[in-house]
Amino acid sequence: MTTENTATRELWSIDARDPRKVWAALKPALDGTGAAILPHPASPSGLPETVPANVAVVVETSGSTGRPKRVMLSADALRASAAASDGLLGGPGQWLLAVPAHYIAGINVLARSHFAGTEPIMMAPTGFSAETFVAAAAQLTADRRYTSLVPVQLARLLASEDAVAALQGFTRILVGGQAVPVALLAAARARSLAVTTTYGSSETSGGLIWDGLPLPGAHVRLVDDRIELAGPMLAEGYVDDPRRSAFSFRVQDGVRWYRTDDVGELIDGVLRVRGRADDMIISGGMKVSLAEVETAVHALPGQSAAVVVAAPHPEWGETPVVVTTSAIDLDVVRQSVSSQVSAAAAPSRVVLIDEIPHLASGKPDRLALASIVLK
Repeated sequence: MTTENTATRELWSIDARDPRKVWAALKPALDGTGAAILPHPASPSGLPETVPANVAVVVETSGSTGRPKRVMLSADALRASAAASDGLLGGPGQWLLAVPAHYIAGINVLARSHFAGTEPIMMAPTGFSAETFVAAAAQLTADRRYTSLVPVQLARLLASEDAVAALQGFTRILVGGQAVPVALLAAARARSLAVTTTYGSSETSGGLIWDGLPLPGAHVRLVDDRIELAGPMLAEGYVDDPRRSAFSFRVQDGVRWYRTDDVGELIDGVLRVRGRADDMIISGGMKVSLAEVETAVHALPGQSAAVVVAAPHPEWGETPVVVTTSAIDLDVVRQSVSSQVSAAAAPSRVVLIDEIPHLASGKPDRLALASIVLK
């Protein structure tokens, strides 16, 4: 951590169900004239009264694969992220907030607006639809227009001609929060949409890898295939959790690195994220990436929303299992995955359910799905 100073400031919980409240509280938090804030859609429990004085924003993670974390971000980190982003965007512009204001992507939209001195257009965090997006986009007045979306939002918008027309008026559309299906990205670019994929987390002030390349001032490396990131955008650590902070943030040769939960590979300097480290399983003695299996499954007709989880197997130890709402023959899946990934990666089962459970973030609830395949 970089919070050795004992000075503190108040920490306020802000109701993120009204993004205008977050916007109003974020500005003094970033300027240092107000309390630090934790935007939240409910009343968080166990919140400390104060945080280190250099902390401006606390972001609570979704807890999609385990216990939620409360990430401490300084104004300097968010400012560095905004400045590096502006360089690639071609300059500041007006933002449309389409993701909830307690997500790091939402906080970034508001922070970039604040540092640029522009007024964002803010959508309600519930009831996202093509119609509400088009109505919000119509309120933008600047020539340079930006927004940040998660893949499920982009997919919904591509299904509406009115929404596609609205998206074509944006200078840049950032898409992140989870892996973007290749077919979805291709469909967006085929409609002449200026889409950029982003990779990062709350611990890195949001996406600091754009289309596989680090933002100016950011760095990426692999340590035993694990992705590690560095740059002035890094968080200070976790609220009241020095042990986790010390594990995730480490200084080596004067450079502070954040150890992610993801594995990847660098090809000619371009980062390819293979999946989460805990998504790597051993099946029949072979390493298998569930993310790579899922990508192969998504390429099959009607399977763009399928999710791949691990399940115990009496012979192979663990195997991938496909959970889907659209029936498909197991042999077809196995043949496709074997040819694209490996024979060891071929799923052992297809589980058909009525609806894929999702977290509030729009990500599949993998813990719930893992429980379903064990039944």
